[in-house]
Amino acid sequence: MSNAKQQILSRLREPQRPQIDTTGRDYLSKFAWSTEERIQRFTDKMQAVRAEIHRTDRDNWRDLVSELCRTKGLSNLLLSAETEWGQAIMQQPEQFPALKHYDRDIEDWKQEIFYDTDGSLTSTLGGIAETGSLILWPNQHEPRMMSLVPPVHIAMLEVDKLFTTFAEAVQEQGWAKSGMPANALLISGPSKSADIAQVLAYGVHGPKELVVILID
Repeated sequence: MSNAKQQILSRLREPQRPQIDTTGRDYLSKFAWSTEERIQRFTDKMQAVRAEIHRTDRDNWRDLVSELCRTKGLSNLLLSAETEWGQAIMQQPEQFPALKHYDRDIEDWKQEIFYDTDGSLTSTLGGIAETGSLILWPNQHEPRMMSLVPPVHIAMLEVDKLFTTFAEAVQEQGWAKSGMPANALLISGPSKSADIAQVLAYGVHGPKELVVILID
């Protein structure tokens, strides 16, 4: 075997990791953005991809959600009875369209959730101002299907959980210690695709509308 061939085979058998120079890089940079600047940057990024942003407080958010359900013509709303937001809405159900709960196996009501569920309301783990993204950690009470299937997705985001960068969210919320969920979602606007003729279209593979409620 020639020396050249031997060298090639040796490199293939023992691949070397590339050396990356990280000198001077700060992946956890917070950019020193104030709360209002984080909100503004998050809002700008989300609105650029046709998401709706509404800002309210803990005394008035329920009235806002009720009004949004009415103006969007929702005949029903899917939510979790195990979250703070779901429990509050269930205390005054007369303000809202018919309420649905994800309390069955998906195979038992797949047709209903895909074809007869107008909107959903979910909590969020936080938001990222730099990219205009929501962080969702689906679980048995709020499965991933809730944010991916209904035509209108209403997401509740507390202002004090709006971080500057993704790295900051991971660090501040202690993801390394708490452990990752089976599915972690980063949502930046309603669903969109450019598969057909490279023309961007919205609402192709999921919700046609994303409505973010910012809670002070």
